[in-house]
Amino acid sequence: MRIVVMGTGPFAVPTCRRLLADGHTVPLVVTRPVANPTAKKQPPRPVFEWATAAGLPIYEPASINAPEAVAELANHKADLFFVCDYGQILSDTCLGAARLGGVNLHGSLLPRHRGAAPVQWALMSGDQVAGVTVIHMTPRLDAGPSLAVAQTDILPDETAEGLEPRLADLGVEATLQAVALLTNWDGKAPLGERQDASLVTKAPRFAKSDGQLDFGKSASQLACQIRACQPWPGTYAQLAWSSGKQLRLLIRAARGFNATLNQLSGAMNGSVVPISASELPEAIRDGSRDWLSPWNRLLAVSTGAGTLLISRVQPAGKREMSVEEFLRGHPLNEPAHFELP
Repeated sequence: MRIVVMGTGPFAVPTCRRLLADGHTVPLVVTRPVANPTAKKQPPRPVFEWATAAGLPIYEPASINAPEAVAELANHKADLFFVCDYGQILSDTCLGAARLGGVNLHGSLLPRHRGAAPVQWALMSGDQVAGVTVIHMTPRLDAGPSLAVAQTDILPDETAEGLEPRLADLGVEATLQAVALLTNWDGKAPLGERQDASLVTKAPRFAKSDGQLDFGKSASQLACQIRACQPWPGTYAQLAWSSGKQLRLLIRAARGFNATLNQLSGAMNGSVVPISASELPEAIRDGSRDWLSPWNRLLAVSTGAGTLLISRVQPAGKREMSVEEFLRGHPLNEPAHFELP
């Protein structure tokens, strides 16, 4: 099959490799152009780099729906477009430039988490399961019928940085299943399973402000936010000592627990106390032995519901470190709290 690939980010690369390895013809790779060609530091472009290494023709239109772009696509007489992590929505006219239209590999179990950041929102929402869906494309965002689905359990403490490549690999076989369905499709019979519009949730792209921690939320919500925001935008809060000293901290790893520690009983949200793992209640230690084993010291934080236990932090302008190392340079020998936004 002649498949024009459209992608920019890393999520598309494992499937791109497999389509080429399985003998499909890739006459063109379409990727988004560099936003600022004069910038000294350019963002990574994994699909561009893959296509360059594979010796494939590359096309970088500012708008994929511009008449000249549609004409360029039509010239390549594709059977199918494979679209993943591209960053533009294809119009009806554009989709019509391929005999079978397009398939899109999306990083969620649609219709849940439609949008640009499905992996992050799966974690932010506290989902226990994540997955990928391959849809037959329509001009409405992520709204086409589902051709193939694959899912996996989200691992304890898994971050977006760890989950995303797992889902990208999971998408390879799902895409091949979708391509196989389309190979013998007559273009008339209904194909795939319609999405239930009543189950749609939105997954908009994160902004820097999504990393601000509000300790009025529950400990479990905060732990989900910390995992979802790795590696970007990262979660952060302002640590303030009673003496007036302040320090901006990135929170790199933490777990939330329903229980409120005796040391934080009656404390305001955001209050912080250092604690040894051995001082934690038995109920917490029993359920978290594997997680606690590397950490001798933790920061326990009072929240709107339960306790957040922080294990790794990064002071502003410094490297990431364990809480034990952080406390050697910044002892909490006076009352301290995280300031709320």
